[in-house]
Amino acid sequence: MQIDLNADLGEGCGNDEAILEHVSSINVACAWHAGSAEEMLSLVRAALIRKVAIGAHPSFPDRENFGRREMILPLPQVRAGVLYQVGALEGIVRSEGGALAHVKPHGALYNQAARDPELAHCIARAIHDFNPRLPVMGLAGSLFIAALRAEGVPAIEEGFADRRYAPDGRLTSRALPGALIAEEADVLAQVLSLVRHGTAIAMDGRTCLVHAQTICLHGDGPHALAYARAIRAMLRREGVEVGPCAAESGQK
Repeated sequence: MQIDLNADLGEGCGNDEAILEHVSSINVACAWHAGSAEEMLSLVRAALIRKVAIGAHPSFPDRENFGRREMILPLPQVRAGVLYQVGALEGIVRSEGGALAHVKPHGALYNQAARDPELAHCIARAIHDFNPRLPVMGLAGSLFIAALRAEGVPAIEEGFADRRYAPDGRLTSRALPGALIAEEADVLAQVLSLVRHGTAIAMDGRTCLVHAQTICLHGDGPHALAYARAIRAMLRREGVEVGPCAAESGQK
């Protein structure tokens, strides 16, 4: 058994290179919610040395709120912004002798696309037009995954190590108490359940189905490095290999 372990990096938390030692994929902030061109280049170089898959992490234009404020923008503006950010990182990766492995929207852009079909299709079409073979990560079982498949984009269904779920498989709002998993033992239990059984325990105690091909660990959390080490060690004990995800072929 193999699972991809990804982390959102380049967000100014200072422990990126240490986290790189424990994950198989990263999502690099493209300077709209965090980071800079210089930070993108530095992180790309560090990831290539470690043979970690590199993905673009585009956001709404919202540095003030770390890309986590919901925004209603004209769809042409969303398309342009996604292409701008992905193209910037792709250029840096290619200039360093690598290849961009995937795209994963960030924050509010990610969560809104999971429930808004027009936004989901807008992002999916933008990536398809950029590179129809470039995989995209999205919330497992969401409208965004369906939109990616409908637009012929290879989809990677994502689960979360450190976020609580609603009974319908959506992520609970960060505004709610307990939305972020604070205890390492609970993080490890959720990762193991996602990997072994495709399930997670929702906020109300019910079991929800989560078909996760990759597991995300947020790199901006105070315990991100400790969690990354612990998750990798736990998966090794359980006989689960950690490696980049092979996305499904896009179909249209």
